[in-house]
Amino acid sequence: MEPFYVIERILRNRSGFFDEIREGDDLGRKTRNMLIGAVLFLAIYGAVLGISNSLLQALSSAIKLPILYLITLAICLPTLYFFNLLFGSRLTLAQTFALIMTAIAVIAVLTLSFTPIALFFWLTAPNYQFYKLLNVGILTITGVAGLSFLWQGMRHVQKGEGMGIRNLILWLWIFVYGFVGTQMAWTLRPFFGSPGLPFEILRDLGGNFYVNVLQSIFNLLISIVD
Repeated sequence: MEPFYVIERILRNRSGFFDEIREGDDLGRKTRNMLIGAVLFLAIYGAVLGISNSLLQALSSAIKLPILYLITLAICLPTLYFFNLLFGSRLTLAQTFALIMTAIAVIAVLTLSFTPIALFFWLTAPNYQFYKLLNVGILTITGVAGLSFLWQGMRHVQKGEGMGIRNLILWLWIFVYGFVGTQMAWTLRPFFGSPGLPFEILRDLGGNFYVNVLQSIFNLLISIVD
């Protein structure tokens, strides 16, 4: 229950939580609990993504969705830390990691809250293209909400001169994080698994995430017209 309590506390009292990160108050335990909670919640939602294909796909997606967020974090963390350091930030690597984990924890719990909605639409309107676009929309909304917590946290924790350039760095980093995340999602696909196709852990590289989303929108519109 402690991981859930920590994430709930972020949502209820973000200013107090960010103050504790700034002071370095028990960062290890906080980060560990956020990590456990995020992995658990994302795994549950990952299973919901894969259930459109099979139980094997649900299990695979439950493992891959947390991995997607953590690998993206590992790739992008050094850039944010060292560029902030270059322009006068006093944040330690542990504090930077904790702030990004705050965003991922918020994303995870918000994503979990959408689970009943996603399941409802799959059970009542099991259209694969619609289901895929619905979940892409959910992950986009929760991602934006989580990254807004990172923005607030960075501004709250960092004060003093040089905030203008560090704000710009953060905006650029958020853009890069989103781009890396979508590319990583494409690399780790399938998460849904097309109905009728055999189970696959990974698919060959090729194509593009954004083109695939546009193709899904086109296919959905065609199915509605027909």
